[in-house]
Amino acid sequence: MRPLSSTDFMAQAVADLSDTSSLKGLFREHKDGNPLPSGMVLHEIIELCRAVLFPGYYGRSTVNQQTLHYHIGVALERLNVLLEEQICAGLCLSGKDSKESKQVATETTGEFIRRLPLIRKILATDVEAAYNGDPAAESYCEIISCYPIIKALTCYRIAHELLALGVPLIPRVITEMAHSETGIDIHPGAQIGHHFTIDHGTGVVIGATCIIGNYVKLYQGVTLGAKSFPLDENGNPIKGILRHPILEDEVTVYANSTILGRITIGKGATIGGNIWITEDIPAGARILQNKYK
Repeated sequence: MRPLSSTDFMAQAVADLSDTSSLKGLFREHKDGNPLPSGMVLHEIIELCRAVLFPGYYGRSTVNQQTLHYHIGVALERLNVLLEEQICAGLCLSGKDSKESKQVATETTGEFIRRLPLIRKILATDVEAAYNGDPAAESYCEIISCYPIIKALTCYRIAHELLALGVPLIPRVITEMAHSETGIDIHPGAQIGHHFTIDHGTGVVIGATCIIGNYVKLYQGVTLGAKSFPLDENGNPIKGILRHPILEDEVTVYANSTILGRITIGKGATIGGNIWITEDIPAGARILQNKYK
């Protein structure tokens, strides 16, 4: 029996990898007119949004009062074209008709661009919170240019608005881009109030059904997650249930603490570091290694 050649190995590998019985859930068959959203294009969209939201810090550094209107106009024109294409691709991927997707994408893109001033307004409060919350910070310039929380929150607040507008898939791609860039994992479905910040940021996880109030501060390694959630009669996880914590206004959670389940951390409460919490915490409480103070 002769040994198999490299050609034999290749032919067998091609046959095995092309076997559709092994591709359940792993294969997207291309259809003309139904493109897949592009990670590279979405990255450009985020950079365009950052240039509009923080002009001079992102995009063209030569922008000034005289050229601001022009540069924002150019960026928005480009953003409008790219975002409409990507939303259309996401809608087609979710099963919508391509003609209907184009119309919805046009309307959704216009509404998102109309919301950009509101996104900037709330991001301004996040910059303020990061500056006021870190004695090492020397300027807003440093916060915007360097701090991972502002990069992550910019992606989150963009993605959250797109999700609220009914855009599939793309919001999650955007927040995962921020996750890769910063180590901060915020699901676009979470609801986060103004003046929010995370000190350092690495390793923070904020789940899809979290509700976070105003003036909340987290530290690195904090998890706002879910406990094991119930299964249906077929043993599959039940989707769509409220399973993540609620943090009311002015809550502080220190490093590496884990808060799980649909529980409420009351207004003004402080959670010390390295603590595991699965029960409601009253307003104003201080939790230090399982002790109330």
